Amino acid sequence: MSTPTDEQDQGIWLTQDAYDRLKAELDQLVANRPAMAAEINARREEGDLKENGGYHAAKDEQGKQEGRIRQLTDLLRKATVGEPPTKVTHAATGTVITIRFEGDDDTEKFLLGSREIAGTTDLTVYSPESALGAAIMGAKPGKKVTYQAPNGRDITVEVVGIEPFVP
Repeated sequence: MSTPTDEQDQGIWLTQDAYDRLKAELDQLVANRPAMAAEINARREEGDLKENGGYHAAKDEQGKQEGRIRQLTDLLRKATVGEPPTKVTHAATGTVITIRFEGDDDTEKFLLGSREIAGTTDLTVYSPESALGAAIMGAKPGKKVTYQAPNGRDITVEVVGIEPFVP
């Protein structure tokens, strides 16, 4: 059984494209703060705040944007930006993993990395902090690992292959 790794110790690996995309989103959200404040002030002047749906909607939207700003700021602060590894011997952030679930002949291929990379690849992306990601970190081809799924079931997978990620 494995436990999730500490994201701060692990760091978050991002391709330069993913980092640039997230930085642009953060810059846009920060630049939108004055417009959002103006929208809230305009709605506030419409009258009674208890029954002012426009005001409450604008405040909710501001809360969502501020949450995303905090999330992106933290993510970009922790991020390690660079090229994925070119030589791989074990499951690590930035590698493409092929696994086979016990009792199944089919394989599944995915990228082990930040979910924020998902917008830059057609591969499914699993975070190293996910149950499956934490279980296979450091595993070499041929190794079987067991992890606990969110529903409480133990799931065993075999690492079939590991290859470099090609963005």
